[in-house]
Amino acid sequence: MGNVLNKVPVREQAPKVRATNFEEVCLGYNKEEAMEEAARCINCKNAKCVSGCPVSINIPAFIHEVKEGNIEAAYHIIGESSALPAVCGRVCPQESQCEGKCIRGIKGEAVSIGKLERFVADWAKENGIKPTPAKEKNGHKVAIIGSGPAGLTCAGDLAKMGYDVTIFEALHKAGGVLVYGIPEFRLPKDKVVAEEVENVKALGVKIETNVIIGKSVTIDELLQEEGFEAVFIGSGAGLPMFMGIPGEQANGVFSANEYLTRNNLMKAFREDYDTPIFHGKKVAVVGGGNVAMDAARTALRLGAEVHIIYRRSEAELPARVEEVHHAKEEGVIFDLLTNPVEILTDDNDWVTGIKCVRMELGEPDASGRRRPVEIPDSEFEIEVDTVIMSLGTSPNPLISSTTIGLDINKRKCIIADEETGKTSKEGVYAGGDAVTGAATVILAMGAGKAGAKGIDEFIKSKYAK
Repeated sequence: MGNVLNKVPVREQAPKVRATNFEEVCLGYNKEEAMEEAARCINCKNAKCVSGCPVSINIPAFIHEVKEGNIEAAYHIIGESSALPAVCGRVCPQESQCEGKCIRGIKGEAVSIGKLERFVADWAKENGIKPTPAKEKNGHKVAIIGSGPAGLTCAGDLAKMGYDVTIFEALHKAGGVLVYGIPEFRLPKDKVVAEEVENVKALGVKIETNVIIGKSVTIDELLQEEGFEAVFIGSGAGLPMFMGIPGEQANGVFSANEYLTRNNLMKAFREDYDTPIFHGKKVAVVGGGNVAMDAARTALRLGAEVHIIYRRSEAELPARVEEVHHAKEEGVIFDLLTNPVEILTDDNDWVTGIKCVRMELGEPDASGRRRPVEIPDSEFEIEVDTVIMSLGTSPNPLISSTTIGLDINKRKCIIADEETGKTSKEGVYAGGDAVTGAATVILAMGAGKAGAKGIDEFIKSKYAK
C-alpha cells in the first residue's frame, strides 16, 4: 500500500518529448495502480463526490469494484449514468467537481476519480466490453441535433429507455467538440472519441452526418413530416467572438475554433493530409481558458514560440490548473495582466506584431473577479506572425432562425428549462452550449441527461391521456 494521503502518481510523457508530438500527454493507470488508488477511497456513506458530478455517477460503487479488481462491474456502474467515460476521464474538470468534494482531499489529496474512470473505460475497450442496450424498443422516434457530448448523452439515455433515436450531425464526423475542438494530445480521436461514438451506436442509435439542420431539413419538418415525436437540440456554440480591435481582419489572424478544427478534425498537423495550416514562427493566443491552452499547445507542437496574452493574473485564469501546468512545462510563455489593443500588419496585410497595454486588477466586477484596469502609458509591442483569438463562442443562429416559435435570449442562446431541457416550442428540448454558451463537456452531458428525462416524460404524458 502507498501513502493514503497522496494520489498514486500518473505517468506522463516528458515535457520536452511531448512538445514535439501529438501523442497523448497523460498515460493513465495500469490495473495495479488503479486498484491501489481505489483503495484510498473511504466509501463515504453520504458521498459528496456524487453530488459534485453533473451526471451523478455512483462514484463510491464503481471505485469499490476497481479496488476489488472487478473492472467490468465498475464499467457497467459508470455506464448507468455516463455514455462517455473515456472522454470524461480525460477532459472533465474533476478538481472543481467530484474530486473537489472528496473527503480525502481535506487532509491530503482527493482520490483520482477521473483517472480511475479513464482506466475503467480504457480497460473495457481493450477487453471488448460494451454498454448494455435496451431490452426492447418502445416504438417512439426522437431526433437529436448535434453529436457532441450533449447529443450523444441524450441519445444514449433515450436508447436505453427503448426509443428509436437518430442523431443529425452537420459535419462529416460524429463527436462535435470532441473531434474538432479538443486536441489529439488531450483526447485521442480514433482511440477514444470514435470508440465512444461506436458504443452509443451499439445502444441502437443511428447517426446521419452531413445534415445541416436549418438548411438540409428544418426542425418543423422533422416533427411534421419525418415522424419524430420530439427533438433535442445539442448543436453547441461554434460562432467565435472577436475583440473588435484594429487589424483583426488581417492575414494570420485565426479564431481558436478555426485553428483547432483544422488541426483536430482536418488533421492539418499531419504531413500525409492535404489540409495545411499556416505554421507561424511566433504565435500570440489571446485568452485564458482551456481552449486558449489547447490552441497554444497546438501551435507549440507545430514549431512556434507561443505567447498567451491574458488581461488578468494567473489566479483568474479560467483554464484548468492541469492545462496551465502542462502548457508552462512545455514552454508556452504567459504574458499576464496584458491586453491587446491593435494587431500590427505589413503593407500586404500580414500580421507582424501585436500592440498591448499593461493592466492591473481593480475592484471585483459582476462575475466576482477583479476587473482589469489599463495602466496609462504602458503600451508595448510583441513581434508575432500569427494571432489566435480565444475569447469564447456563441451559438450559430441558423437553428433558432429557421424554427418557428423557438425563443432565444440576447446572447442568441436557446432558452430552455434547466431541469428538463424544455423550450418554448412543444416537443423541442435543448441543452449544452446551445443553451448556456461555451461551457464544459460534462455540463453539456448533464444537460443531455436532463433533456432525455424531459423528452421521456413528455412522450409518456402524451399517451397517458
